Amino acid sequence: MGRSPCCEKEHTNKGAWTKEEDQRLIAYIRVNGEGCWRSLPKAAGLLRCGKSCRLRWMNYLRPDLKRGNFTDDEDELIIRLHSLLGNKWSLIAGQLPGRTDNEIKNYWNTHIKRKLLSRGMDPHTHRPLTPVDGAAASRPAHIAVPARAAPPTMSTGEPRCPDLNLDLSVGPPAADTPTSHPVCLCRHLGLRGGAACSCRQADSPGS
Repeated sequence: MGRSPCCEKEHTNKGAWTKEEDQRLIAYIRVNGEGCWRSLPKAAGLLRCGKSCRLRWMNYLRPDLKRGNFTDDEDELIIRLHSLLGNKWSLIAGQLPGRTDNEIKNYWNTHIKRKLLSRGMDPHTHRPLTPVDGAAASRPAHIAVPARAAPPTMSTGEPRCPDLNLDLSVGPPAADTPTSHPVCLCRHLGLRGGAACSCRQADSPGS
């Protein structure tokens, strides 16, 4: 079974506290002390939840509350205590007279975290930030891709091989080009002078 509620929430006031409610709560605690928060609202004549009365007293109404901004000494003390205790705000508040656990927690999340980050410290581990933890390293590193070499282009200036002549031409041999005497194969085949020999001109006396 779960714990029974501290009050009948259907018949309690919600929202901001009025000056009259604050005065009733202050007057009752001055005379009777804090006591049991579950029974205090009814005894003090308040239509409030016991938890609401406790938070109102602890965070706003108790006389030993310290008002104003946190000092540098308080900042350093909170940092040291957090490195030892973590997020145990009630224990931390016990070492800072006049400060509430809720106030310290809010101050940690809104100011001290940024102070530690500006020092290059991890607010969770209280150790120096590594490149992986840093904000710049959280983004994927840019990988430089070497530029692809441009394909070679023909130069419009001087030729790369000035001594090479590529102006070639193909044609029939010149008329005055000497030719060798045709060779008669019929002589080797035993057909010399026969009807099948086509080299008669080669064997003519004028050849």
